Amino acid sequence: MKVQHQWHYIWVLVDLFNREMIGHSAGPNKDAALISRAFATVQGDLHQIQWFHTDRGSEFKNEKMNELLETFKIGRSLSMKGCPYDNAVAEATYKVMKTEFVNQMEFQSLHHLEIEL
Repeated sequence: MKVQHQWHYIWVLVDLFNREMIGHSAGPNKDAALISRAFATVQGDLHQIQWFHTDRGSEFKNEKMNELLETFKIGRSLSMKGCPYDNAVAEATYKVMKTEFVNQMEFQSLHHLEIEL
């Protein structure tokens, strides 16, 4: 998504039980810091999260993410290579976000985007 003509990323944590977005972050880089900031916005106890499921991107498989998951005793589940069905809920969530949120707005700053999230 564009913020003042510069590319930015949105990251959300989705609870598979009810498909509720429980955490979110936005920023100019798709990295472990973006994901860590999303975990920091979770209102509940992070120890209650049992599994963190993602694709095989490098932003998920690194020392910073290992430390975060180990600290809160969260298991890691990675999609099988070449299997798009493993991330169906996440992909559906992002499609809805794009059509109902991102494509409907123009963000003047990263702060503006974070407030709207």
